[in-house]
Amino acid sequence: MGKMNGKTDITGTKAAGSNREKSGFLRSDAGRLIVYLFFAFGGAFAWFAIANPGHLLWNDMTSEWQSFVSLGMLFPAIAHILTRRVTGEGFRLTGEDSMMLGISFRNRKWILYLVAVFLPWFYCELGAALTILMHQEAYDPQHYLTEGVSPEMLKILPAACIVSGMLGSFAAFGEEAGWRGYMMPKLRKLMGKYPALIVGGIIWGLWHAPLTVIGHNFGTDYPGFPYVGVLKMCFFCIVMGTLLTFVTEVSGSIWPAAILHAVNNTNPCILNGFVDYDKVPAGSGLSGESLAVLLTAAVVLVVWRKPERK
Repeated sequence: MGKMNGKTDITGTKAAGSNREKSGFLRSDAGRLIVYLFFAFGGAFAWFAIANPGHLLWNDMTSEWQSFVSLGMLFPAIAHILTRRVTGEGFRLTGEDSMMLGISFRNRKWILYLVAVFLPWFYCELGAALTILMHQEAYDPQHYLTEGVSPEMLKILPAACIVSGMLGSFAAFGEEAGWRGYMMPKLRKLMGKYPALIVGGIIWGLWHAPLTVIGHNFGTDYPGFPYVGVLKMCFFCIVMGTLLTFVTEVSGSIWPAAILHAVNNTNPCILNGFVDYDKVPAGSGLSGESLAVLLTAAVVLVVWRKPERK
């Protein structure tokens, strides 16, 4: 770094050394991760406070207000861009240490896109089935009618949810471009696959805390609200994050994770039309939905058994 225009410059060498010392923090994966988390948490938490100054509960907001508050979901992606600008990492779209925005169907990577589309449907149906088995009193063969859903609509509900999720969820891309596109690769380098999945899930769950405490994720009618909800969200994010990180790492792109996340948010499930969740006792332990996602993540971990690179 001390060579300038082909000549060695002592002053330049000293200055370069000083710059390296000052920027060493921003050149390390740990330092860059800290910068990213500062932007992701600071920006989102500030937005959630500004967008909901009265601390209204989620169900007390209008749908328009909920959408306005949900703009905070874009901050992981914004934090990714800001971090790369501050750290000087650049903005490569594909390849190693890139933003992973490319799309490739080669080497059977197209399978990951199909998995992203249909896997949420599978574990949502499995979750509803497990709920019926665990809480038979919640089974209601005509419950979907009380929700204003016709028999015809119920049959095409998964397809409608999948399409609407893929086309309309900006929040999923906003999160995945940050969490899977930046945070998880950094954690993976720092601590390896399995610790990264756990730590990354806890970070992701805690980031949701401003929404969890107003009832966005689990409502408000459960024992230990809202603190238990924050813990539940961390657990859910560890499990869900396993699925999302898997499709991202194997495909080399954030798009399968964004699709999977978006479809998951729409809850594409026919069997839900036969479950009255108001009859599922609060605090009854692991829900059928959580158990289904947990089982799915366990299968994914078995498939994703490629040994760590040293």
